[in-house]
Amino acid sequence: MKQHPLRPLVFWPTFLILLAAVVASYLDLSLFLAISKGLNALILDNLAWLFCIAALGMVILALAVYFSPLGQIRIGGERATPLLSKPRWFMVTLCTTLAVGVLFWAVAEPLFHLHGPPGDLGIEAESPAAVRFALSTMFMHWTITPYAIYLVPSLVFALAFHNLRGEFSIGAMLRPLLGAERVRRYADLIDTLGLFALVAGIASALGTGALTLAGGLSQYIGGETTPLRLALIIAAIVLTFVASAASGLQRGIAKLSGLNTWILMALGGFVLLCGPTLTLISLGIEALGAYLGGFLRQSLYTGTAGGDPWAREWTVFFWAVWFAWAPVAALFLGKIARGYRVREFIRINMLYPALFSMLWMSIFSGSSLYYDAQGGGSLNLVLNQQGVEHVLYAMFRQLPASDVVIAFLLFVAFINFVTAADSNTDAIGNLCSRGVTADSDLDGNPLLKVAWGLIIGAMAWVMVAFVGLDGVKMLSNLGGLPGMFIVLGAGGTLMLWLRTPALLAERDAGVAPQARPSSTIAKSQAGR
Repeated sequence: MKQHPLRPLVFWPTFLILLAAVVASYLDLSLFLAISKGLNALILDNLAWLFCIAALGMVILALAVYFSPLGQIRIGGERATPLLSKPRWFMVTLCTTLAVGVLFWAVAEPLFHLHGPPGDLGIEAESPAAVRFALSTMFMHWTITPYAIYLVPSLVFALAFHNLRGEFSIGAMLRPLLGAERVRRYADLIDTLGLFALVAGIASALGTGALTLAGGLSQYIGGETTPLRLALIIAAIVLTFVASAASGLQRGIAKLSGLNTWILMALGGFVLLCGPTLTLISLGIEALGAYLGGFLRQSLYTGTAGGDPWAREWTVFFWAVWFAWAPVAALFLGKIARGYRVREFIRINMLYPALFSMLWMSIFSGSSLYYDAQGGGSLNLVLNQQGVEHVLYAMFRQLPASDVVIAFLLFVAFINFVTAADSNTDAIGNLCSRGVTADSDLDGNPLLKVAWGLIIGAMAWVMVAFVGLDGVKMLSNLGGLPGMFIVLGAGGTLMLWLRTPALLAERDAGVAPQARPSSTIAKSQAGR
């Protein structure tokens, strides 16, 4: 507490707004939902095009940086030592960005696209073209583009924090573009917007995780997914990820991420080997061709010409999810990148996770499409009659030893969300604390992480228990709007550095001293 006192103008506005939202939903749920839906519709009706352009722009910018002289700069200066080894760095990055959606959406989402593709693209539902469209859309929503959205603000913060010795603040990303005086004047407001975006994004993902676990529990104890059951599940998740985040980077987050990565690999290997292996490989290759061939068209598809709502309900929704998480997640991803060059950063934070996700979707989304077709639309029937949270488990019923595997799957879903939430809660705690610098202990104030865990859990419960999947999407869209503008600002800073990389290199050489490791980091490096 003494080392990292509270930043009240960052903590209290977002905390009180979200607390008021929870109270308002309790006092008059129908009015609260009407206002939320109205704001959500306003965003989608007017700014869907901007979400699409911004997402594509991040991909182009990431590629430009990789092949530019900026790619040779070492994060933290030439004398900087790595905070994490490369394998551990990749595992933490992967688990920070995936969350439980990689399980929940990987199986359920392609069924929506198979049986309800956008009408104005001329794709007939349940046709071979719809199968290709469904899996290629999974690649669109879960591979290069979302990781580019994460990459740009993360890289900008890494260079601003470690090389330019900026403060632990979203404003540090915007200072080169907007000027030090202007950013200093509005620093608290900028951080508050980013904080709101991430809290809404985490609450959205927490709602997804709760639905996934509720569907799994019903396989054993029966009954419906009630608000009480969701409350108990969310409470267990919040307790675990807050405890992990409060324990620090090396003791909690890195170890849990390593465990989670190996578990995901084992689960993916099981489905690939025990499922329709050759079909999954062939379908994945075919969908890859469709994805690459239609990348620009689908990236910029808004459905306006045909009046089709599909793009707003899916592609724009996903861009909003990634934009909501990106600004504050960038603080965590940037702070752990010390000691590596920019090109290594791009590979670890965009290329490798995107390849992992592409393989994952080929296995899980491909299996969902395959078993749905073999059963004459059986998984789609589960989706429509029992709910989206039951589809994952219905698919696993098609595999050997399903009772044992589904029990294991519950554990995977639980750990998968915890590993994403704890790293972002860590960043939230640091953002609300004063005195966090590149040379300080980067673990921040644990009490702030507890407070944010409680408010995130309450918000997620209200939306998912009383609104369901639409509540998850509304949270994402509301958080994604301010997140998108912050990411665009970070992109402007990166474009400025692309034009004048020597300015960043000169500042690095003249100002940035050797970053000194914190006590926990030093112990970790000594034991590696």
